[in-house]
Amino acid sequence: MTEADVVVLPFGGRRLPRSLRDLDTVSIDDITAHRRVVVLGSDAELASVLTSLLRADRLDVEVCHVSRWWTAARARSGVATRVPLIRDETGTVIVGAAEWRGDPAGKALHGEALVDDTVLFDGEVPGVRIEPTPTVPGLRAAVLGRGPRRWVAGRAAQLGTTGASVERDGLRAPRPVRRSTFYRHTEGWLRVR
Repeated sequence: MTEADVVVLPFGGRRLPRSLRDLDTVSIDDITAHRRVVVLGSDAELASVLTSLLRADRLDVEVCHVSRWWTAARARSGVATRVPLIRDETGTVIVGAAEWRGDPAGKALHGEALVDDTVLFDGEVPGVRIEPTPTVPGLRAAVLGRGPRRWVAGRAAQLGTTGASVERDGLRAPRPVRRSTFYRHTEGWLRVR
């Protein structure tokens, strides 16, 4: 891979680490034209990049997430490995975590959730957390509340409810939903480590 194949996408006015300052910077609209993109930003910003690549059918672009300056060195020399890509029914990717909560805020979540064929809950709970995993089956989910979390791993987590708010990587969706699904996409993304 040549230096021309690697570009940096800084979010929120982030300064480039010294080791990346000689690379070209791009906007999110230009990422599909390159072989490797170094993302300087939060989980939500990384998720927006992966969502763009998914929608452009360009999951062959290698992505390096630099959230702390000392991890910048791997951007050039790191190896890309395909890992599960977790998305929802709207085509939006998550990389850190998603949550289902009751709507309006503070209300209990009422309904039923499944992870693959396993019932996660049926009735009323404070909420549910869904996290991508680095290997298949791809995700895990747990009911939020008191006590230790009981994680259930699977390919998909589905919710049917009377009304829920959905939060993806810290960003709340504008409208409540009655159904929501997070699942492993057929093709993973190329994470540089």
